[in-house]
Amino acid sequence: QLQLVESGGDLVQPGGSLRLSCAASGFTLDYYAIGWFRQAPGKEREGVSCIWSSGASTHLADSVKGRFTISRDNAKNTVYLQMNSLKPGDTAVYYCAARGRYCSGSIRDYDYWGQGTQVTVSS
Repeated sequence: QLQLVESGGDLVQPGGSLRLSCAASGFTLDYYAIGWFRQAPGKEREGVSCIWSSGASTHLADSVKGRFTISRDNAKNTVYLQMNSLKPGDTAVYYCAARGRYCSGSIRDYDYWGQGTQVTVSS
């Protein structure tokens, strides 16, 4: 069974950091681009970041540029989202998703989704 599992979400104060992990089971991530998305209460799901299967290219939403970094460790079958200088506006459920080798800005293009991990930024 193909599965993605996110972890690392937590309650953190503004200005703090978290590292989210997206681990795959039942398949290898080597051949998939991985996207991170988030959904805040009452809002649509939005793209945050994405990395090609090769790792050669990454994308970041304007709202997180300079604060978030995406990386992958194919040996561990895991993709990471390092989040620094967190703001209350980053509060959301964060999801990872997999698709073919290259990133896409469309949520509909992603084939496999995890269940999400909650990130709450609050003092």
